[in-house]
Amino acid sequence: MIEMKVTGIVLNAASRSPMILLKDSSERRALPIFIGQAQAEAIIEALEGHRPSRPLTHDLFANILNDCNVKLDKVIIHSLTDDIFYAVLCIEFNGIKKEIDCRPSDAVAIALRTNSPIWVLEEVIADASIPVDTDADDAERQAFRKFISSLSPDQLIKKGGYEEKH
Repeated sequence: MIEMKVTGIVLNAASRSPMILLKDSSERRALPIFIGQAQAEAIIEALEGHRPSRPLTHDLFANILNDCNVKLDKVIIHSLTDDIFYAVLCIEFNGIKKEIDCRPSDAVAIALRTNSPIWVLEEVIADASIPVDTDADDAERQAFRKFISSLSPDQLIKKGGYEEKH
């Protein structure tokens, strides 16, 4: 799993639909997830630190977790099927851990309100992320190729720990 941060809400250029944009810590991969307008507004409110005069649904849920001493350990976006992302809230109460199915947009909105980490499975990132820093990716590939091309077969065997013992 890879921890990701919400970098904002963006609009898809073609459909004008809002998307959550998550980025990994190196900021080299981004994961866009389509969401509804109401969820986009709830996430923007949390990102900007706005507190409504009366709690909205995500605020209410965060308040219930807090007031009932339920800890939101993390949110996990765990799969992507037919262009639909799936997530769970990983909670703990009195030593009992549970995973609760939810939409990624709700999971993110609640995670932002509870300062909980957002994790994404590598398979989801591999399937749906977009490169952000292609120059760094290319530089890393070139450095690896240069390193490999400079090694002899004997050096590869030694570096791999496969030296013959006499």
